[in-house]
Amino acid sequence: MVFNLALNYVQNTEDAEEITQDVFLSVDQSMANFKGQSDIKTWIYRITINKSLDFLKAKKRQKRFSNLTSLFFDNSSEIKHQESDFKHPGIIMEEKEAFMKLFETINQLPDNQKTVLILSKIETKSQKEIAEILNLTVKAVESLFQRAKNNIEKKYLKQKD
Repeated sequence: MVFNLALNYVQNTEDAEEITQDVFLSVDQSMANFKGQSDIKTWIYRITINKSLDFLKAKKRQKRFSNLTSLFFDNSSEIKHQESDFKHPGIIMEEKEAFMKLFETINQLPDNQKTVLILSKIETKSQKEIAEILNLTVKAVESLFQRAKNNIEKKYLKQKD
């Protein structure tokens, strides 16, 4: 569950494994703070989402810094940071390109819309479960999902033009 959710955020097996390890370290270190106000699975989902989003933010910062250092401190024209190819294990070869485009579009969504979309359509969680995981109302989850859906449609229409 943790690995698959992390993989949906980072689309890289090694990064998802790193996040999974971080999640379980956090769970172990924070177990005394778990008060049982929600299901333990919901609590672990929240930790995984937060760790995944933090990982992506750190990777963006690292990429920006890497680009700056290559521009200002290195005399080579070699690219220091390159995006890895998305190799999700469950994708059939013929569908890979379509899934890559879809995930590229999903990755451009704001974090809250991306999270609702991943939990709803990829993790197949109900809106009630998502609301509980994200500590939102069901109406807020519905609204975020609709905005995510509209944003994806707009981005796809732009790509076709």
